[in-house]
Amino acid sequence: MRQLISSGSTFEEQIGYSRAVVSGDWVFVSGTTGFDYASMTISDSIVEQTDQCLKNIEAALHQAGSDLRDVVRVTYVLPDGSEFEQCWPVLRKYFGTVRPAAMMISAGLADPRMKIEIEVTALKHSGT
Repeated sequence: MRQLISSGSTFEEQIGYSRAVVSGDWVFVSGTTGFDYASMTISDSIVEQTDQCLKNIEAALHQAGSDLRDVVRVTYVLPDGSEFEQCWPVLRKYFGTVRPAAMMISAGLADPRMKIEIEVTALKHSGT
């Protein structure tokens, strides 16, 4: 069974993708940025963007019957890799006890306001 999850972001319809896809016991969350989808605004702070990314991911995971504790893999993409260390306290807050397999890539993002993009893979809660 395949379930598509949307955040309501206009980018999803314009580009043709889902915020997350549930396939069997797996949840695949697309690269997610620090946009506040309710207001379509984004902070200038990489720390605030990182926190908003994870809130957006958490919302998608909840819709899929999962949560951040179920994340097994995470990929971080930053245009400026030297800024990654600023994100660590926020990442510890969300993943400090989960400790998923992780990777950080330095690459350009679609919008110059974006300072970080995060994608995750998670398992669904057992029994959901």
